[in-house]
Amino acid sequence: MPFSEIDEKRSVLLVTSAPAWNAVKANLRGLNIIETIEVAEATTDYWDNLQSSIANQKSEIVYAVGGGLVADASKYIASKLNLPLVVLPTALSVDAFITAASGIRRDGCVYYMETKVPETLILDLDTIAKAPASIRAAGITDVMSIATGAWDWKFAHERGMNPAGMEFIPWVYDNAQSILSGVLDCAEAAGRGDKDGLKTLYDCLAMEVQLCNQVGHSRPEEGSEHYFAYAVENEMGHGLPHGDLVGPGIMIMSKLQDQAAGPLEAALKACNIPLDRIPSEVVNRTLAELPVYCEKHGLAFGLAHTLGKQ
Repeated sequence: MPFSEIDEKRSVLLVTSAPAWNAVKANLRGLNIIETIEVAEATTDYWDNLQSSIANQKSEIVYAVGGGLVADASKYIASKLNLPLVVLPTALSVDAFITAASGIRRDGCVYYMETKVPETLILDLDTIAKAPASIRAAGITDVMSIATGAWDWKFAHERGMNPAGMEFIPWVYDNAQSILSGVLDCAEAAGRGDKDGLKTLYDCLAMEVQLCNQVGHSRPEEGSEHYFAYAVENEMGHGLPHGDLVGPGIMIMSKLQDQAAGPLEAALKACNIPLDRIPSEVVNRTLAELPVYCEKHGLAFGLAHTLGKQ
């Protein structure tokens, strides 16, 4: 539904970022906002400080307006305050809008802590279509990572390296490949802001999340490509969007896995994911350090653990 049709009578705690709010605030006059939090970091200490700074403790509901960082912070804050949560994505940049966990940065890595699922998600496809091209459909990377993440899951199975609770399940693997096929098919339409294409991208994101919910872990869609993204962020800083890190990770790992990378590259480019923002020397340094990084942070076994060791 259009954001302009929202008519919220309850007292709202708004969690947002300045760029996202400035882009859509004219269409959200129907929110009864009594307190606003702007989010800039992904640590629990930071979120706790934001929450403690709330002057008016009478909010009845939390609204999150923005991207993945805003969604993760709002899930944490709404969970702490025991308030219902409505999420309004301003771009389909990640899958965080519909997961039950919040990603936090700690000791140079990303960890996921259980928080809550939003009670309501409102998609305004016209608003999403107008988002900056580089983030409009960047969430495709969280589905395309099936290509390399599921490969890692099977690779770990063949080496007897999947722990209890993460055993390889062929039908789950096959379902993940089907979702990957769907997102590759919609990439061009989603990238240009076509509403049907964006809705299909959302459907693929939702199905990827639900598949992982069913098996209780993220092995079908998270592997060495995400590990690369987590590690390289320490070199690049926290300014680059999630897709700018995971996209190159997918390309690098798919080639190292001897996969046909052409269709993956075409889909990433169709969704305007930049693949050249990480200098080659940083890529090479990150890859050299990745096996030790994976061991240090206890990341599930994948190709990244074996680089330089084969």
